[in-house]
Amino acid sequence: MTRSTPQPAACAPVPARRDAEATKAAIVRAARHLLARHAHTDITLKAVAERAGVSPPLVLKYFGSKDALFAQVMSFEADAETVLDAPLEDLGRHMVQHLLTSQAERGADPILRIVYAPLHREHGYVLRSNFRTQVVRRLGERLSGPDAGLRAELAVGMLLGLGVMYGIARGPHLRATAIPEITDRYAPALQACLTPPE
Repeated sequence: MTRSTPQPAACAPVPARRDAEATKAAIVRAARHLLARHAHTDITLKAVAERAGVSPPLVLKYFGSKDALFAQVMSFEADAETVLDAPLEDLGRHMVQHLLTSQAERGADPILRIVYAPLHREHGYVLRSNFRTQVVRRLGERLSGPDAGLRAELAVGMLLGLGVMYGIARGPHLRATAIPEITDRYAPALQACLTPPE
């Protein structure tokens, strides 16, 4: 009589571990999307979680509370750091390239969410105030020469206009043109605002 060797039980597949940073980014994107379309008070953690593809307890695990999550959503600190991360003489080119690449490759909105800012209530005020302080004023402080604040506002306005046409209006000619070509055409005008007049 032959004794059969018991076969090891098939192992249940081990669920893939969540990438914490990717999950947090998905939650922030979901909250940004909802904030652009609804009043803050009407947005639930459940709605954010559903849009992000996670559970509400996971949102709480990563952010602690709805207020903490939306404080991060309304901050431009991290985005400004990457958008403005170039030497001043190359900054116009960097800003254009970064915005377009973020839109094309990740559908991200480094600073474009200001366009969706709620026009009423305190959260719209906070978002606009953060944008002026964390992006525009920060850029102006890097500029030398006269009218640095005005030139910073003009440069950021030009960048937002490009972002709206590329990422929101989705201009077909713009979308069909390679990012380096758009950058070659657009960056010099933006850089002219950043460079102090002779």
